[in-house]
Amino acid sequence: MSPNPGTTVDDQGVRRQLADGTEESVSWTDLTEVAIRTTPEGPWKEDVFFLLMREGGGGCAVPAGDPSADDLMGRLQSLPNFDNDAFIEAMTTTEDGLFVIWQR
Repeated sequence: MSPNPGTTVDDQGVRRQLADGTEESVSWTDLTEVAIRTTPEGPWKEDVFFLLMREGGGGCAVPAGDPSADDLMGRLQSLPNFDNDAFIEAMTTTEDGLFVIWQR
């Protein structure tokens, strides 16, 4: 894993290297829920985050502005029973919110 901050989305799952060197990760097989957290911070600060929760707690948070976000969104939208209506609502809100877009 590269010491540079960033997110990797691949066939195993999602890994995010934070600026302080710690890593958040979740494998696709352990993924139990995906939510989108929105804040009123935009447009000059990051205001949309993908929250990927793993079985037993923990997971990975990926800002929508991350270079890997397009790859991540493509994979998430292919999950069975993905809630596209909640996804659209989350991506168009400008308020504080938590939108569950998928659950195992």
